[in-house]
Amino acid sequence: MSEGDTINRTAQVLRRTLGDAELVAARGGPGGVQLERVVGSRTSAVRSRGKHLLIDFTCGLTLHTHLGMKGSWHRYRPAERWHVPASNALAVLETSTAVAVCFGAPTVELLETRALPSHPQLAKLGPDLLDEEADIAAAVRRMRAPGLAKTSIAEALLDQRVVAGIGNVYRSELLARQRIDPFTPLGLVPEGVIRKILVDAFTLLRANVGARARVTVPDAPPGERWVYRRAGRPCRRCGAIILSATLGPLPRRVYWCPACQGTGRGSS
Repeated sequence: MSEGDTINRTAQVLRRTLGDAELVAARGGPGGVQLERVVGSRTSAVRSRGKHLLIDFTCGLTLHTHLGMKGSWHRYRPAERWHVPASNALAVLETSTAVAVCFGAPTVELLETRALPSHPQLAKLGPDLLDEEADIAAAVRRMRAPGLAKTSIAEALLDQRVVAGIGNVYRSELLARQRIDPFTPLGLVPEGVIRKILVDAFTLLRANVGARARVTVPDAPPGERWVYRRAGRPCRRCGAIILSATLGPLPRRVYWCPACQGTGRGSS
């Protein structure tokens, strides 16, 4: 699943690609969104909210996409050959100088812009850590909610209703950076530690928006990780063998060092 920094970067690219030029053509996939409704209008904003991408049009409509595990946006010049068959396109936006195409996204919908505040998913999102003015205090309060006391911290970090923007890579890396057992119930994690993790997440997400390769390990080549997808390899700190396990209802695989972070039984 795409991380918040990836979606933010995609929004920046699409913003430059579409500009404020008039849309000369638009279409959805077979039986999909009726994007023909935006032809003749212009793009007024392209923005991310956590892992959601929103493209606003001057006609009062918004294209909402969530890329999930395999979705992506491509950009092309007019008449340029696409890298994916056109029959797989779920959304196509064309100006006189550029073409933006969405493939593989599980969510592609055209909404009235004024109705976004009541959207069943968007309205429930927690504070967006890609926002320059992200409300860290509000995110801490959500993490400290009594109903989450028995939820593992690793599960909570992926819950976009608690805090938006963190994906599977970051949740493992953040907990490794702070030496927290991913299975620890939130009720056992001190508030100061939760705040420290969220501030670290805010810093990393924003720092990696413009990076060519994500950086989570200081003074290491871009793309190096503390634990993510390093199961069976030695910890960079202590040499213990990195472990992994599926966790949560999705389920997604979490990675951790049993020496630096704990046994995986919820130690704090």
